[in-house]
Amino acid sequence: MSFEENAVLLAGGLFLAMLAMQEIGRRLGARARRLGGEAAVAGTGVVEGAVFALLGLLIAFTFSGAASRFDDRRKLIVEEANAIGTAYLRLDLLPSAAQADLRESFRRYLDTRLAVYRALPDIAKAEAELARAAGMQQEIWAKSLAAAAGSQPATMLLLPALNEMFDITTTRTWATKMHPPVVIFVLLCGLALLSALLAGYAASGTKARNWVHTSVFALTLAGAVYVILDIEFPRVGLIRVDAFDQVLVDLRHSMR
Repeated sequence: MSFEENAVLLAGGLFLAMLAMQEIGRRLGARARRLGGEAAVAGTGVVEGAVFALLGLLIAFTFSGAASRFDDRRKLIVEEANAIGTAYLRLDLLPSAAQADLRESFRRYLDTRLAVYRALPDIAKAEAELARAAGMQQEIWAKSLAAAAGSQPATMLLLPALNEMFDITTTRTWATKMHPPVVIFVLLCGLALLSALLAGYAASGTKARNWVHTSVFALTLAGAVYVILDIEFPRVGLIRVDAFDQVLVDLRHSMR
């Protein structure tokens, strides 16, 4: 089952669970009113306010963190393109005889880097392409060292550019794995269910059920959780960073 299907199932399950919790809360509140009157539910507003405030803060911080990581991942794609482009241009510092082979290695390396992220969500295939790219880094480094021997400009300018080009791959790899702890999402869903229970409890004073308000409340929170998950995994959901790969594709086209 794909990530998108799992995310939809989670959001749909949360939506239905919140509807059920509101109904349970309503029945508990109605029972408390029958047994103890309005005095039995007095003071619950403080608890409701605290839980709803905590839920709002958690959604805000989780969404803000997901959006920030989403932007960082897009910036890293551009940074990698800049790093590869800079190193590729500095190959001009090498002897002419060594340039053609290294330029071809750069083209194959960039093809492999693009293949890493095109392979997702197939993790095994992506890791295989990542390992292939790492092997090509060693190849490019060895060839560059040999070609730059005796050339101070190449040693001072090309080798640092290669270091930056290689380092950004590690940064990007770990950026894709950087997510909040699972307990944050568990707490978020738990607070959503608890808030639904309290909302139903507070609505127990009315005789008629307002299904519109009940459904909108559950749909809003379930939708927020879904969007947060989708932004957290921008290579496998609906909200994606794939469009920014075009900067690498354009760079590859320029390497002719």
